[in-house]
Amino acid sequence: MNNVRTTSEESEQGQPGRGAEAIVILGGFMSLSALYGKMRSALAQLTGQPVCVVETRSMDWMPSLLPVGWLYVLRKLDRTVRSTAKLTTSGRVTLIGHSAGGVLGRLYLSPEPFLGQVFGGLEWVDRLITLGSPHHNERRWLHGGMMARWVESRVPGAYFTPRVQYCSVAGKLIRGDSQGSLRERQAHSFYEQIGGDGDAWGDGLVPVTSALLAGSHQITLEGVGHFAGFSGPWYGTEETVAAWWQAC
Repeated sequence: MNNVRTTSEESEQGQPGRGAEAIVILGGFMSLSALYGKMRSALAQLTGQPVCVVETRSMDWMPSLLPVGWLYVLRKLDRTVRSTAKLTTSGRVTLIGHSAGGVLGRLYLSPEPFLGQVFGGLEWVDRLITLGSPHHNERRWLHGGMMARWVESRVPGAYFTPRVQYCSVAGKLIRGDSQGSLRERQAHSFYEQIGGDGDAWGDGLVPVTSALLAGSHQITLEGVGHFAGFSGPWYGTEETVAAWWQAC
């Protein structure tokens, strides 16, 4: 690959395997499902398996500023997972969550009631891959911080190992610098809000340390940005998809 190098760290659960099963993609906060079309195509070509994207619009995420709003996205995720699982002989899927989608994916696995509703994704999902997800988020008054802390308090780290194989992927594109270029200053602000340290490496939005989930198989991709338009490949670029899929 031109600009992407992969750093892999083994966790206490060991190297995850790659099974032949259907794949479900859940996008990030305020994202459109259409943004994941190329990721979907790349995964379908790599695996030869059915790949489905949870249909979301930007407005679907607006209620998720509060926990009660997470139910709306979780219900969409649940419907997609159940219908996709029927396309396989195993009845199981690999769930891929980008950004906030990866944090919600962890919550979806829990068999415990969430605001009176049980999703029990543990029955359908046997592998969770998160891409640039802010698992550790210091923001106390914004959407991502509330969600990350809530999930971590109930299903910390790779909670359902070994029943579920966890792989967390972080992009290492730019280091934050409060005195640097515009992009470096912006990255510094994002990293400081999310991880507490602006002078860190990350994908331009989420610092590496926040994206790597404790207890998971951890992958760091050099030169990869959080979204398309970050001056280079992002998690959904064809070459980048091949890198993290093969490493996970």
